[in-house]
Amino acid sequence: MSSTLQHGKCALPSDIQTPVTAKSSETYQKAQSEPFASLADARRGFKTTLLPQKDAQQPVDQAPPNLFQIIKYPASSGELSAYLSASPGDGQKHPAIIWITGGDCNSIGDVWTPAPRSNDQTAAAFRKAGMVMMFPSLRGGNDNPGDKEGFFGEVDDVIAAASYLQKLSFVDPKRIYLGGHSTGGTLALLVAEYSNRFRSVFSFGPVGDISSYGANSGFLPFNMTLREMKLRSPIYWLSSIKSPVWVFEGTEGNIDSLRAMAKISTNPNVRFIEIKRANHFAILAPTNELIARKVLQDTGDVTNISFSEDEVNRNFMQ
Repeated sequence: MSSTLQHGKCALPSDIQTPVTAKSSETYQKAQSEPFASLADARRGFKTTLLPQKDAQQPVDQAPPNLFQIIKYPASSGELSAYLSASPGDGQKHPAIIWITGGDCNSIGDVWTPAPRSNDQTAAAFRKAGMVMMFPSLRGGNDNPGDKEGFFGEVDDVIAAASYLQKLSFVDPKRIYLGGHSTGGTLALLVAEYSNRFRSVFSFGPVGDISSYGANSGFLPFNMTLREMKLRSPIYWLSSIKSPVWVFEGTEGNIDSLRAMAKISTNPNVRFIEIKRANHFAILAPTNELIARKVLQDTGDVTNISFSEDEVNRNFMQ
């Protein structure tokens, strides 16, 4: 992600925004018959093999202090930077969301400049609704320690960010949510498959198989063996999801990935919603506003957030 988020430069490059066409049902059934019980089980003891990296180190941009402060949160890769929205200062505990941006989701940049409604990757709806927001950078991003691992160690970083967030005096530790868009949506979905740490997870425009991004995308900095790819591809681990997960995409966006995952999933904890006549970016602003309204009403011991496809589509058309 760069400081030009609002102009779409942090989303996937245009040549890889449309994923590979859905593979055969035989391939998907093989994916679901892995000998591992879960993604956590499959990852246990596995050491990823990374390629040499030469990314330029770029410090995190300063944010308006009335909106965000830069904090450091501890992770297995070291102290990582994040934007954290200002404390409401009212002595109350508030719901919070960790948001993973698209493109280079290891790095963070300008998430405060107002963006056009047709392409609002800032997820500002949550902040405007009074929720606490955290945008974590991840290993190898900005000037962080560690190397980018392309959807592997980053899963651990997101969970570490949640551990930091839940200890804050103004955050309700039982009402921490996770959201992400594009590559960030893919990572959010993998986190949900690995851990039930979050109350609900909202994944916008993920891919099911990360081979869709392509070897030249810059998002896959590892030895691309079959096992390395599978451990980073959400479609293989949908049965691992234990928390409520909602996957959204526009019918004019990366819809093939959503449909492929929806076709094979038998897990009632994950729901897939197609937004008609919408692209990969236009879905964000109206749907995040709808989610934020529901989060504010989600105050019980167990989440009550629910959506119907008709509801989301009507909200988009307003």
